[in-house]
Amino acid sequence: MTSLDAFTSRVAEVTATIAGLPLDKTLEQRLNAEFPAGGTFFRDIRKACEEAIAAGWMCQQGEGSRKFGRIVQPGAATHNFSIDVVDITDLVGPHHRHPTGEIDMIMPQTPGARFDGRDEGWLVYPPDSAHRPTVSDGRALILYLLPNGEIEFS
Repeated sequence: MTSLDAFTSRVAEVTATIAGLPLDKTLEQRLNAEFPAGGTFFRDIRKACEEAIAAGWMCQQGEGSRKFGRIVQPGAATHNFSIDVVDITDLVGPHHRHPTGEIDMIMPQTPGARFDGRDEGWLVYPPDSAHRPTVSDGRALILYLLPNGEIEFS
């Protein structure tokens, strides 16, 4: 699954399931139950991200311990979610706000790496939340979905 179209279609399985739902802890629990860490979907997306980064079409911006990029703009194919992927190693990233929320798929690349204190799995930030994305104890890939692609850096 190294093509952008195949990747988008696979991620759209999640966005189809969650379209229109509130971004809250209930959604986080649902994602962790329906698309669990260690499950087929998680393994497929992790492998696709690793292959796409190696092929050079994912995480093309940034350098060193933080590389990132918007993979898909919000639109009908993804139920108006954007798809971004960031590759971070032991770093505190720039502060930003989520006007409509943020859904994070955490994929540690180093055993024990954590994103915002969390292990492999899903993390949902509600609308109007903010944070400094932090990866500790190694390297992690984070795929994040933003309703309407909305994010505000401060």
